[in-house]
Amino acid sequence: MVTTLGPNDLWNLAALGLHAPTGAGDATHGDATHGDATHGDATHGDPVTATTWGNTRTRRNFHRRGGGVIQFVSDPRTFVDAALTIREFEAPVLPDAHAWVEVRAEQVDAGEDGGTRWETWRLHPVAAAAPEPAVPRINRGFAATIEATVAASRLDVPAYDTDDLLARLRWLADVVDRCGGRPEREAFATLDTETAWRDRLDDATDVVRFDR
Repeated sequence: MVTTLGPNDLWNLAALGLHAPTGAGDATHGDATHGDATHGDATHGDPVTATTWGNTRTRRNFHRRGGGVIQFVSDPRTFVDAALTIREFEAPVLPDAHAWVEVRAEQVDAGEDGGTRWETWRLHPVAAAAPEPAVPRINRGFAATIEATVAASRLDVPAYDTDDLLARLRWLADVVDRCGGRPEREAFATLDTETAWRDRLDDATDVVRFDR
């Protein structure tokens, strides 16, 4: 995920997928909330790329400010906040970041996919730090929460089938119920509130619900 400085001088938090380069000069497109990651043999020294989809705050701030701060976190609540809500901070680095990298963003490609404009950026590191090195513990509930943000963010994208996405969210909610801890349950509760995906189901009586 990334924080970018907005016109109000606050740092906006958003989901952003990072992709290793497939070769010198290559740019890939796809991010954590739309599209698939592209894998390949990275060429030493080539910059990481990322893609913004639509007219997002991240895209506008990249154009306006020329960069941002990449955040590495493991709390699913922070990830859901980044992907599905509007969160702004006075400081660029999140309190729960395991590490961060300040980057300069250079637009290298653009296009349209399924009616949505995308722009690919090369991210050139400027500064970095790991303020609280740690080895995060990951469970199935965490992974299910991350996958749920992907499905939820695609609900109104014409290129994706809504019924398939709702079925996936139903299944992922069950995984979180069985395998997730309090952070995952609270994160899924935020996802529920922000997307109201259950309201689109014909019958939601058997779908697990979460409280914050």
